[in-house]
Amino acid sequence: QVQLVESGGGSVQTGGSLTLSCAATGYTFSSWCMGWFRQAPGKEREGVAGIDKDGITSYTDSVKGRFTISQDNAKKTLYLQMNSLKPEDTAIYYCAAGVGDAPIDFLRDLEIRPDLGYWGRGTQVTVSS
Repeated sequence: QVQLVESGGGSVQTGGSLTLSCAATGYTFSSWCMGWFRQAPGKEREGVAGIDKDGITSYTDSVKGRFTISQDNAKKTLYLQMNSLKPEDTAIYYCAAGVGDAPIDFLRDLEIRPDLGYWGRGTQVTVSS
């Protein structure tokens, strides 16, 4: 049974940093694509960052240069380092895993068809001005 458990959310001021973690169990870690998605109040869920089994990454434009996705295969954990946070980054952040050829496709596919992946329950990130 695939399980994804996020941690590391919280409240910070504009310009602050947070690191999210996602512990994965129930499948061969690093064999699938993994990614971070977020959903702000009143908005649709969007793909933020993805990584494939080879470590190739993809980011949505609004976080490029500020967020870094990484994975530790030994710990079976996915990370999202978030720097220079802005109020518009406020959202619930979800970890997801699934089959994909490339992280950019994985992010797009799961935005359209969330049933194609496995999801964590989410962690709240709040950035105040």
